[in-house]
Amino acid sequence: MACNPNITVNAGGTPVLQSTNISVGTESVNIGLGFRNIKPMGKFIVELSDVIPAAATTTLPVTLTLNGTTRALTFPNSVPVTVAALTGVNVFEVYNNRYKGYLMLMSRTTA
Repeated sequence: MACNPNITVNAGGTPVLQSTNISVGTESVNIGLGFRNIKPMGKFIVELSDVIPAAATTTLPVTLTLNGTTRALTFPNSVPVTVAALTGVNVFEVYNNRYKGYLMLMSRTTA
């Protein structure tokens, strides 16, 4: 996936996005990724700059905000990812398909 030259990519060319903000609300935990020139389809890696606050309810769904748009993060079977799935995780892989509305957690996050 080609991207803006100011985005770090790994050896395989996958963008690595550092979180800019993690906020806990009453309905979700949002991981802000800032404004990036990410192509509308493909995978990227999220590297959390902070941990999800311990006070966050583990049953809250997780959302990602990228380029000013907030969308729910789901597993490949469309089940929402909750805080419990990301507890203790600081790096994970996501598949994005803006055309079909997919924002899927692709990496295994539990032992």
